[in-house]
Amino acid sequence: MPTTTIAPTIEEITPAWLSEALGRPVSTVTSTPVGTGQMAVCHRLTLDGGETLLAKLPAADPAYRAMVAGTYYSEVRFYAEIADTVAIRVPACSLAVGSPVTGDFTLLLEDLAPAEPGEQLAGCTPDQARDAVVNLAGLHGPRWCDPSLLDTDGFALSTPEEAALLSELLAPATETFIEGLGELVSPEDRDTLRAAVDVIERWALARTERFGLVHGDYRLDNMMFAPGGGVAALDWQTLSVGLPARDLSFFVGTSLGPGTRRATERDLVAAYHAALVGHGVTSYSLEECWDDYRFAMLQGPLISVFGCAYGTRTERGDRMFATMVARSCAAVRDLGTLALVR
Repeated sequence: MPTTTIAPTIEEITPAWLSEALGRPVSTVTSTPVGTGQMAVCHRLTLDGGETLLAKLPAADPAYRAMVAGTYYSEVRFYAEIADTVAIRVPACSLAVGSPVTGDFTLLLEDLAPAEPGEQLAGCTPDQARDAVVNLAGLHGPRWCDPSLLDTDGFALSTPEEAALLSELLAPATETFIEGLGELVSPEDRDTLRAAVDVIERWALARTERFGLVHGDYRLDNMMFAPGGGVAALDWQTLSVGLPARDLSFFVGTSLGPGTRRATERDLVAAYHAALVGHGVTSYSLEECWDDYRFAMLQGPLISVFGCAYGTRTERGDRMFATMVARSCAAVRDLGTLALVR
C-alpha cells in the first residue's frame, strides 16, 4: 500500500495532503458532496485549474466504520492490488489506502462525469446490458480459474459449514422479506423464494471447478454509463471468489424486465462468452456458459432478500428489491434453475 496517511474525513483532504497523495503540488481544493452516502460518503474534489477527482471516504460513525472495516478494506484492496490484474473498466484510482481494523480509508478516483449512474428500478436497454456483460468478462476472464486467487487472504470457495450457515440465515431472511414487503411480492414469487431456500446449500457448494473473481453486487446502481456507450463498474466491497456466472445472472436477471430478458438473454450470454474467449479463456463452451447462467440465477433472489432483510428499509429500497426479486424469480422459473440444482 502507499504510505500516504489515511484521510477518513473531508476536512483532512487539504492541498498539503493531496500534494503528498498525488505526488505533485496542489495549491487549492474545494469539495462538493456527491450521492446519499448511506454506507460511505463521496465528495467531488476540484483542484487547481478545474481538475476534478472523487474522494470516497468512510461513514462518520467510528463504531459503524469498525463494524464494516472488512467490507471497506475489500474495496481498498481491489484498487490497490487487483484492478491492474483484470480488464474490467473501473474508475482510475490515484490513491487507495485503508485500515482493515478501524475501517478508516481513502480512495481518490477518476471523476467519470458526464457518465451517469444506472437506475435499478427503471432497468436498462439491451445495448447497455451488452456493454455491461462485455465489461464483466474483463473481470472474470483474465484470472479465470487462477489458483493464486485461492492463496489470497480472504478469498476462498464456500465450505460446507459456510453453505449450511447460508441456508440457516436465508430461511428467516426470506420470511422477513415476504412479510415486510407484503403485496409487493406476488404469491408466485413467494413460492419461488421459499423453494430457493430448500436448495441454496447445495447451490452454494456446486460447480467449484470453475471459479474466478466475483463482484457480488454487479447491478445497475453500481455502474456508470457514458453518453456515447461504455460502462464502468463501481463499489467493490463485496468482492469474492466463486462461480463467475453468478455476476452475469445477477446482472441480467435483475436489470431487464422478463419480456426484454427473454428476447435478449441468449445474445447477451453469447456476447459475454465471446469476450471471455477474447481474454484467453479456453475449454469453456458457449453451451457450458449458458448452463452456468441458468444455474447461477439464484444469485438474484439471494442478494435481493439479504439486502432488504438486513439493510435499512426505505420506500425506494422496498420497491427496488421487490422489482429485482420479481425479475429474477421470473428468470429462475423460465430457465428451470431449481431443477438444475436439485
